Amino acid sequence: MNKNRLLLHSCCAPCVPVPLERLQSDYDVTCFFYNPNIHPEEEYLKRLIELKNLAKLLKIENLAAEYDSERWFELVKDLENEPEGGKRCAVCFKMRLHETVKFAKQQGFDIFTTTLTISPHKNAILINQIGSELGDQNNIKFLEANFKKKNGYRRSIELSKLYNLYRQNYCGCIYSQREKQK
Repeated sequence: MNKNRLLLHSCCAPCVPVPLERLQSDYDVTCFFYNPNIHPEEEYLKRLIELKNLAKLLKIENLAAEYDSERWFELVKDLENEPEGGKRCAVCFKMRLHETVKFAKQQGFDIFTTTLTISPHKNAILINQIGSELGDQNNIKFLEANFKKKNGYRRSIELSKLYNLYRQNYCGCIYSQREKQK
């Protein structure tokens, strides 16, 4: 039986193993790294390399879009002072999921979802709402999930240690980095 092809938007390596554990029995999963919010570029490259190494270790395909931080900064202009989890994050989620659904559609995937909901700092309801709307608009199914449930976040920490993964201490954008440093 052929499994449906699922494109998994992946924000970083530590967030991938739990969704994979939960999805691989039902789907043929491919990771997709599109995160122009990550700043600085050195951090972006560090996370991308870590995800590529994990994908190789777990024998899964990992694809990546180009780093387009200028577009991200343009979209979040005037939202610099929003708190973590505010309007800026909603814009960021929408940008990344829009690119994911577009790529999924172009490449013939059956369904898409994101690892973003594994974070205890991310609003899974909002992320699922954005993903579902984009899926409907593009005629491709979005798999709603809240990967932090059923101890998902704790499990991601365990698997990060097992795989010796680099775990960043901020979401990725320069504004979350500044907030973390305060």
